[in-house]
Amino acid sequence: MGRGRDDAEGDRMSGQEERPATRLVTAGRRKAWTQGIVNPPVWRASTVLFDSVADLRAASAAPDDNLYYGRRGTPTQWALADALTTLEPGGAGTMLYPSGVAAVAGAMLSVLSPGDELLMVDSAYEPTRAFCRTVLKPMGITTRFYDPLIGAGIAELIGPNTRALFLESPGSLTFEVQDVPALCAAAKARGLVTLLDNTWATPLLFPAIAHGVDLSILACTKYVVGHSDTMLGSVTANAACFPRLRQVAQSLGQYVSPDDAFLALRGLRTMGVRLRQHEAGGLAVASWLAEQPEVAAVLHPALPGCPGHDLWRRDFAGASGLFAFVLDGGSDAARTALIDGLRHFGIGFSWGGYESLALPIDPTPIRSATRWTAAGPAVRLHIGLEDPADLIDDLAEGLARFRKAR
Repeated sequence: MGRGRDDAEGDRMSGQEERPATRLVTAGRRKAWTQGIVNPPVWRASTVLFDSVADLRAASAAPDDNLYYGRRGTPTQWALADALTTLEPGGAGTMLYPSGVAAVAGAMLSVLSPGDELLMVDSAYEPTRAFCRTVLKPMGITTRFYDPLIGAGIAELIGPNTRALFLESPGSLTFEVQDVPALCAAAKARGLVTLLDNTWATPLLFPAIAHGVDLSILACTKYVVGHSDTMLGSVTANAACFPRLRQVAQSLGQYVSPDDAFLALRGLRTMGVRLRQHEAGGLAVASWLAEQPEVAAVLHPALPGCPGHDLWRRDFAGASGLFAFVLDGGSDAARTALIDGLRHFGIGFSWGGYESLALPIDPTPIRSATRWTAAGPAVRLHIGLEDPADLIDDLAEGLARFRKAR
């Protein structure tokens, strides 16, 4: 289910290109889909009825242009796909998936075949690595992992069977910022397709396709939805890659419910203001942590010292609320004492919602091309929409518990 950009151009106003904050409000709100109200309604459908056999045959000839069958989507899903495409300059269309992992899988399956090799960043999200191991490998697709900071040096790793380059910037857990333009230029020179997990930044902070990426992947569960109540993923592709992406997604029967699409659309409208608050709160907490004697390092792309910080300054329009910090010594038990007593941080997976989260992390066992070393155990934080002063007070008490346990 998805819509190409050309499908929506007819209802767009001509004139100057809208800025991102305006596109968040206007995107996907075609009159044919909203029926004159502000938000596209929830169109639920499996069977679509036609007035005649001729109408059925006409719809069958262009099943992605009109209502055809529920699995191909309704205006609710089309509105979300169109909005996400509009946010990504250079995007030709977007496909929707029931989770971020499904989006990663769908993107990779659209560009890889048996006998191909995939170059995968070593700082990737662990389920992405698992998909390479448990699905791609049995299919005869080889995965080779590379240093996230390799930059243009990636050219030396490209072999005769290398078909695609997968990036995640900043990296999951350790937040290395990659030189995306240099990596994409090297890949393009050798005919490789590039894929980027852009969940941390979203297109608002890093327009991936404009920086040379072919397929931009989002776990919409995070900042697009923004309320920790819906699983959703998306892939936006350029004109060269979108037809195959759509074909594979439809062949696999990928489908997003209209109710979930509606929730994502509603979250999307406020994503810009939420991201600004996540950024401000995250920087306040990260800067405070960097000054604490119990903290050995803060892994936040917007702070000097984080690997790739200069690249973040060059390429990104801001930061989100997810980062990590490394404790100065101590044991897992001491880290647990810090986390278990927190009042304003939930303990759980995912992130991007309005609530703050804390999670113990250990990147060591999931690295293969690079080695992760740290002065002590690490904690990943998602800074929600609470007052940063309350979060800092909470962490100060947590560090006191850590000192006592250490």
